Amino acid sequence: MAFDKDSIIASLKEASISDLSDLVKAIEEEFDVSAAAPVAAAGAAGADGAAAKDSFTVELTSAGSAKVKAIKAVREITGLGLKDAKGLVDNAPSSIKEDVKEDEANEIKAKLEEAGASVTIK
Repeated sequence: MAFDKDSIIASLKEASISDLSDLVKAIEEEFDVSAAAPVAAAGAAGADGAAAKDSFTVELTSAGSAKVKAIKAVREITGLGLKDAKGLVDNAPSSIKEDVKEDEANEIKAKLEEAGASVTIK
């Protein structure tokens, strides 16, 4: 028996909404599947992934108007030399610290914002 998908699609186009609903129910029963299962599983996996995040990256997005203060803050936070800290600030957006806990990330953000810089936590 040949499978004629064009014929099936043409039949589906002519069917009413209630006929299509009955068809979905019949397919679910016949093959022991659920049309809603993949959507629910994807949503649950996304929620678990967001809740499990425990390391963050602090990114300097802009040095602001007080560039010297931002460089000093970056040096204090990272322990880098003047040239390297200036390079991070000049090349913003750049990662200041990666894989840090949320508390440390918020402390770093506060220090940089106090120096006039713009910061995001990812």
